[in-house]
Amino acid sequence: MSGFVEKPEPLEVPGLVHLHTGKVRELYQNEAGDLVMVASDRISAFDWVLPTEIPDKGRVLTQLSLWWFDQLADLVPHHVLSTELPAGAPADWAGRTLVCKSLRMVPVECVARGYLTGSGLAEYKESRTVCGLALPEGLVDGSELPAPIFTPATKAAVGDHDENVSYEEVARQTGADTAARLRQATLAVYGRARDIARDRGIILADTKFEFGFEGETLVIADEVLTPDSSRFWPADTWQPGRAQPSYDKQFVRDWLTSEASGWDRASEQPPPELPQEVVDATRAKYIEAFERLTGTSWS
Repeated sequence: MSGFVEKPEPLEVPGLVHLHTGKVRELYQNEAGDLVMVASDRISAFDWVLPTEIPDKGRVLTQLSLWWFDQLADLVPHHVLSTELPAGAPADWAGRTLVCKSLRMVPVECVARGYLTGSGLAEYKESRTVCGLALPEGLVDGSELPAPIFTPATKAAVGDHDENVSYEEVARQTGADTAARLRQATLAVYGRARDIARDRGIILADTKFEFGFEGETLVIADEVLTPDSSRFWPADTWQPGRAQPSYDKQFVRDWLTSEASGWDRASEQPPPELPQEVVDATRAKYIEAFERLTGTSWS
C-alpha cells in the first residue's frame, strides 16, 4: 500500500477546471484549453507522498525547469506558453505556475543514464544488463557508463513503481519512428545537460523526461532536470563503489529508514511527519542545486 498520506483537496479557481492531482503538481485546464501546472511543496519517498512539505520546493522546481528549457531550446521545443498567474489564482501560486500547451503525451518515461545506480544497478547485478542493454563486466555503484544509454519506463499511477521496459517494447507501444525520436531527443538533451552540469561541478548521473506531440512536432513537457527527476552528484566527492552524496531528497529517505522515524517501510502504515531539521536540510539541498546549476542566488 502506498500513495498520499493525506490527499489534498485541490483549490477551486474561477475559469480553471481541475484535471489531476499528482505527487507534486496540480493540473488544471483554462478556458482556452491550455494546461495550468502548479508545483506544490509536496515531497514523496518510497512511493508515499509525505504529510510534511518542503518550503519553496515547488518554486525551485519550476524556476529550475524554466532555466533548463532555455538551455535546451535549440535541441527540442518545450511546452511552456506563459508564467503569468491566471486571473483569480491565489498569490501563493506565483513562481510555481506554468501555463502550457496541451500535448498528445507519449505514455513513456524517457530515462537517460550516464552512470550506474538505482534500479539500473539492481538489474545489472543480476544480468549485466539495464533495460535489456548489455553492459561490460566490472561496473559498480556510481560507475560511469561507456556511453549514455536510453532506458525507458512505463508511467505508473501515484503510489506505484514505474516499470523499466526495453526499447523494443517502447517501439511496439508507440511505433518505431516515435521510439527512435524519443531515444534521440532523450540522449541529446541528456548530453547537453550533462556537459552544462559538469562545468558547474555537478555530475548528472541520470534523469527522466516526458514528451508529447503538437501535431507532428515532438515537444518536451512536465519538468526537466530538477532534483526530483534527476540524480545530481557533487563531482568533487564522486567515488564509484559506494552510494554518492546527492542534491535531492536523500535526507528524507535516510531519516525515514532510520530508527529515529519509528517507521517500518515494509508495513502498510503511512510514514510520519518529518522533523524540522530534515525539512531544513532538504530545502537547502534543493536551493544549492538551483544556485550551482544556474549561477544565480535564490531569493
